[in-house]
Formats: sequence, C-alpha cells, structure tokens
Amino acid sequence: MNTTYKIFSFFLILSFGFLLTSGCMDTNELPDRGYTLVWSDEFDGTTGDPPNPEFWNYDIGTGIDGWGNNELQYYTDRTENIHIDGKGNLVIKAINEPFAGRNFTSARITTKGLKEFRFGRIEARIKTPFGQGLWPAFWMLGANIDGVGWPQAGEIDIMELRGQEPRRIIGSIHGPGYSAGDAISGYFQLFDSRFDTEFHVFAVEWGADFIDFFVDDRLYNRLSPEDLPAGSEWVFDRHFFLLLNVAVGGNFVGPVSPNTRFPQTMLIDYVRVYQ
Repeated sequence: MNTTYKIFSFFLILSFGFLLTSGCMDTNELPDRGYTLVWSDEFDGTTGDPPNPEFWNYDIGTGIDGWGNNELQYYTDRTENIHIDGKGNLVIKAINEPFAGRNFTSARITTKGLKEFRFGRIEARIKTPFGQGLWPAFWMLGANIDGVGWPQAGEIDIMELRGQEPRRIIGSIHGPGYSAGDAISGYFQLFDSRFDTEFHVFAVEWGADFIDFFVDDRLYNRLSPEDLPAGSEWVFDRHFFLLLNVAVGGNFVGPVSPNTRFPQTMLIDYVRVYQ
C-alpha cells in the first residue's frame, strides 16, 4: 500500500465488458499448475468472535507516520473494528470516532510469524467499502522485513482500491528501485458492477520468476523480472506473509469527504492459499 503508481496502458475487451491492463491473457492460456489447497481461513466462527489467533496478529496504533502514508485511522484489536459476523465473513469496520488522538478507528491484521508462504495461488473473496478517503487492501510483505526493511523485503499488493473509485482495483509490486511512486502496477475495472456491491475474488499466482494478477479468475496483469527497471532486484523468491486492512485517508486516497458515510465495512468471505 503506497501512494502513487506507474500506469500500464489500457485496452478494451468488449466481449467481456471489462477494462483490463495491457498484456492481459485469458486464463485458458495458462498452464495447469496443479495447485492444492494448503491453508485457508473460512471465517466460520460465532458472531462477534475475533479472527483466529492461530492465524492472525494485529497491528495496533498509527505507526510513526500514519503507517507511512499520512493515514488518519488508529488501528485497534477491538471487536467494534474487527469480528466474525456469524455468516461466514470477517468484518473490518472503519468508524468515525475520536480515539487515542485520532478521528477514525479501523483494523489491520497480518499472518506474520504464523502463516508465511513461498509461491502458489493466494486469493480472497472480498466486498469492499465505498466512499472518498477509504482505502481497503489485501496484500503481502516479505517475511524478512524486520531484518532488511522496506522496500528491500518486497511487497505484493493483491488488491487495493480507492473508495471514491468503486469500479477499479489496483495490483502492484514494490521492491528496491521500484517502490512507492515507482511501483509497478496494473488496473482492473468493472463496467457493469462495483466492488462494494458484490463479492469478488482477488488473487495472485506466484512463482520464482512471475506474478500473475487475477480478478474473478480473469488474468489482467503478468509481471516478471524483465518488467523491472534496469539493474533492479527481483525480491519475490522468498517467504511472504498476508495482510488485510482498511485505511482511512492518506496520500493514495486523499482526505475524507464530509459526504463519506461511516461506519464502512470490508467483508472477507475467505482467504485461501494453494501450492
């Protein structure tokens, strides 16, 4: 989750009604990778339960600088901000409320130190929030981040969305020499629906020398070491952990509008990993 993005060229696929980035391929052209489910969280707990502590940690607070992006929320571990809804979903809720010196609360969870993965298909079925200043994301960070820092550890943004643009999601990679404003990104846009009105499946298929980005099993971007700036290092051949969060405000989405309604929720039906 960073601020600005390098934009790939677009072209229109009329037969499917999607706006896709350049290099798009039909998933039927992909080889059968023989994936098997190795881990999942289906969020099947009782209403009000927290996420499974065997799988998920909490990031608490604001970070030194609003988690690096001038964000406005305070992340908590309260069930007001994150809980199981009893219908098979995890709820992450952004609330407009004074809390610990901030005007908004939300939640951010990670599998760091608990569930870390190297290669495979990583996917989640999600319905996003909507409104100016909302920033939901499903993403990954290199498990060695405490030792080498960011962006050397690498970041894979499987899905992030500007709440004011509910039809378009972004998938990106960040690494040394191609981070923040120089991240390498692709976009996927819906014409006849919005990501806040229906669930959609966001995924990457990831190997030693490629990362493929999908929405609802439609491949919209493929990245490899050849796509990096000259002399840059591909840092996606190691273990990564998963993150889910809803940020409020920040450089990427801008200020919250007076017209943005709160609370806002992101619903996660499941997270699954295949290898």
